[in-house]
Amino acid sequence: MAPGSVGRRGPRWVDLLTVPPASTTVLSAVLWDMDGTIVDTEPYWIGAEIDLATEHGGTWDETLAVELVGNSLETSAELLRERAGIRGTDAEIVDELLFRVIRRVREEGVPWRPGALELLAQLRAADIPCALVTMSWRALADVIVAALPADTFAAVVTGDQVTNGKPHPEPYLRAARELGVDIAACVAIEDSIPGLASAEASGARVLAVPAVQRIDPAPGRSRVDSLSDVDLDVLRRIVAGEVHDHAVQD
Repeated sequence: MAPGSVGRRGPRWVDLLTVPPASTTVLSAVLWDMDGTIVDTEPYWIGAEIDLATEHGGTWDETLAVELVGNSLETSAELLRERAGIRGTDAEIVDELLFRVIRRVREEGVPWRPGALELLAQLRAADIPCALVTMSWRALADVIVAALPADTFAAVVTGDQVTNGKPHPEPYLRAARELGVDIAACVAIEDSIPGLASAEASGARVLAVPAVQRIDPAPGRSRVDSLSDVDLDVLRRIVAGEVHDHAVQD
């Protein structure tokens, strides 16, 4: 199985690895997804997929593209080959998509999501460590990280560094291990269904900030419509066990 891929038979590991977060009142770290959470790059990925499919004589649309959000890039490449007729190996498709997204970020600037920079600044001022946990590869993560203050992230976990990508819990467990913190004392901020599955299975508390995918309520899952509605106090209450569900998309 390719690095970062997910077994096609379904996530049988969930029952074995999902553990309820331990009771804690101390926020040890915040674990951040990137695309769709910190930066509004999901439209860039969707546009790159549609353009590439068209160039190869295939068909792809935004509805199909939304299904890929949050998955590993290898999984996305496999589905693009099978369903959109894009030719090439998974690695070649991933490289081409990354090239197009990175080029657009560099040409148009980093499209920050509302409230992301402000919340990162609050956490930095409070000396609460943050980790970036993204299924994008290091090449794109480096572009985003370089646009932030140097001490924003104490750890960066990318899709090309893990054996099992989201929705497997490995990325979040690795981030907590690299920070040297208990995963149960962390809040993971996510915008996608696979990302939330990964974070929830790791044992972290979760905060969903929907972007292009609808995120339904679930036990223990906090939701907001914008990070502009989140501050350090909200994160501390979430890690203490409060469900902060203020999404209006329902």
